[in-house]
Amino acid sequence: MSDVSAETSDPGPATPDTADWTWVLTRPCRDCGFDPRDVRPDGVSEILLDAKQRYAAVLARPDVRARPSAGVWSPLEYCAHVRDVCDVMRGRLVQILDGGGETVRFANWDQDATAVEKAYWRAEPDVVRHELEAAFDAAAEAFGWPRREQLAWPGLRSDGSTFTAETLGRYFVHDVLHHLWDVRG
Repeated sequence: MSDVSAETSDPGPATPDTADWTWVLTRPCRDCGFDPRDVRPDGVSEILLDAKQRYAAVLARPDVRARPSAGVWSPLEYCAHVRDVCDVMRGRLVQILDGGGETVRFANWDQDATAVEKAYWRAEPDVVRHELEAAFDAAAEAFGWPRREQLAWPGLRSDGSTFTAETLGRYFVHDVLHHLWDVRG
C-alpha cells in the first residue's frame, strides 16, 4: 500500500515554463513532432476527442503521481493542467466568436499559479479523468462551431500575441499533443 500522505504532500514548485510557444504556429516542434500544417480547422475537434482517450490512459497508470525529476510535473499534474487548458482555450474561442470579428483581449492566465492554487499534485486521478473528459468534450464541441468566415476573427493575448480562431485551434492542439509527449511512459 502506498503512503497517501507522501503522494499528496506538496512536492515543491515545478520549474516555470517561460517560453513563447507561439512559434509552433509556423514551424514543427522538434520535441513532440507537431506540425501546424497538419491541423485543419475542421480537424481540431477530432484531435481533441482522440487525445481525451489517450489522457484517460495516462491517468490509469500506477505511476501517475510520480514526478520524473525535481521541478517537472507528474503525469497527474500534466493532466490537471490540460483539463484547465481545455477550459481556457474553449473560453478564448467563445470570446473570439462573441466578439463578432472585432479584436478581443484575453485575460491573462498564469498556468503555474493555477497549478499551485489548485494543488494539482493532490488531485484524485479519477476526479481529474472525469473533469478532463468533460473539458475535452466541451472544447471539441466549441472548436466545431466556427464558420469559415469566423476563422480569421482575432483575439489578443495579454503578452501581445495575436491569434485568430484558426490559429488558436492549432496552438491548442500543439499544447495538448506536446503534453502527451511530456507524459510518455
